[in-house]
Amino acid sequence: MKKVLAFDFGASSGRAMLGSFDGKKIQMEEIHRFSNDTVTVNGTFYWDTLRLFFEIKQGISLAIQKGGFDAIGIDTWGVDFGMLDKKGRLLGAPVHYRDARTEGMPEEVFKTVSKEEIYARTGIQCMRINTLYQLYYLTHHDAELFSLCDKILMTPDLFAYFLTGEMRGEMTNASTTNLMDAKTKTWDTELCEKLGIPTHILPEIIAPGEAYGTLSKDICEELGCDPVPVIAVATHDTASAVVATPAQTDDFVYISCGTWSLFGIESDSPILSDEAMAANFTNETGYNKTTRFLKNIMGLWIIQESRRQWIREGQNVTYATLEQDALGCEPFRCFIDCDDPSFEAPGNLPRRIQEFCERTGQYVPQTRGEIMRCIYQSLAMKYRYTFESLKTLRGRDFASINVIGGGTKDNFLCQLTANATGVPVAAGPNEATVMGNIAVQLIALGEISSLKHAREVVTASTDLKTYLPVAEEKPLWDEAYQNYLKILNA
Repeated sequence: MKKVLAFDFGASSGRAMLGSFDGKKIQMEEIHRFSNDTVTVNGTFYWDTLRLFFEIKQGISLAIQKGGFDAIGIDTWGVDFGMLDKKGRLLGAPVHYRDARTEGMPEEVFKTVSKEEIYARTGIQCMRINTLYQLYYLTHHDAELFSLCDKILMTPDLFAYFLTGEMRGEMTNASTTNLMDAKTKTWDTELCEKLGIPTHILPEIIAPGEAYGTLSKDICEELGCDPVPVIAVATHDTASAVVATPAQTDDFVYISCGTWSLFGIESDSPILSDEAMAANFTNETGYNKTTRFLKNIMGLWIIQESRRQWIREGQNVTYATLEQDALGCEPFRCFIDCDDPSFEAPGNLPRRIQEFCERTGQYVPQTRGEIMRCIYQSLAMKYRYTFESLKTLRGRDFASINVIGGGTKDNFLCQLTANATGVPVAAGPNEATVMGNIAVQLIALGEISSLKHAREVVTASTDLKTYLPVAEEKPLWDEAYQNYLKILNA
């Protein structure tokens, strides 16, 4: 039985997991967990990438002590990248997508290439954090530094380069850049040239399941391991999570619920209509060159950053405590638009929530519980709004929603999602991203036969929990939704 080593990086932590397949179920063992601590220096917000690579090496060493492994796969967030010079040296710490440098960049870009043209080419939701706007900033506002750049590598590709010495770009993460042609799955060099972005910096694109290469001689000597392949899994964390959606049909709806909530479907081809662009849906690439047609929603970040603020204030609260606080408060007194720009940056989110409610003429939540209730019900309402948009764009109804990822552990949010959308919610697996990472490695090694087989295995390996909408609360939710729409459209 072959073993694989999966590294899964989130916005606040990472972990190394050993995975194997016994013919029926995927077995997983967490062997290393570590924090992902960002660093602000002179006003710029950075990832501590070299520290994270140190943790990767720690994970490899621990896996060797557990008996070794046959392959490695890495998944991370999208849009961010490292810059390398002609000698393959990293040009400083990669900048975090939440850094302020891209403020105003979309508006600058649209003076040269319209929003409509960019969407028609790439199918990607307009967000200032996208790689396109980061590179445009570097090209036009930090040209001295950027002139030293010979290649960019997205975060998982950068880690794979550190391990193998090979510079390649995995397709699902490349699709988040806003620079990949949604139909051909190749770099849109014409778009780059229009915007003055040099095309020589873009690496060769490879598909999920291919290998970047094998562990380099230096890494093998340092860590005492064999030159196993580093597999390009579906390296964008949402793409890995969608691989592990325990769907019973090919036409399913998912919410990959973590720091971001990714709400969408899997499609055979991109959906590039004017209506899709107006609804700000995105077309990211999935395993087997499918399209993840989805909406990025500011998800559990709002809860996570609010908790961090309360901890900074000396309130040592857990997520369970915050859920109980919310349960004890009256519903539907106020709402926020979770995707309002005021909630993007780190800081005092509870205060910004109060300011939003005051600005929109609503009741201003006073207590921690009232703020949490506002967040929870606003997320559920945003899910309903996105669900309604998705049904309109596809011209059909959907019977249920699959919630995958860390948000499956939040019983209150899952129940509110069922109540708000009016359909059953199947929650699980909570480790969807790492399960998808492991599954793609096992497919590459011949242990699992196909994506369909992988989803059957995930279903057998997961204890799903179903949340049914509370029928007698439907009139209250319908009335509250109309009030939410007024706030959303104000």
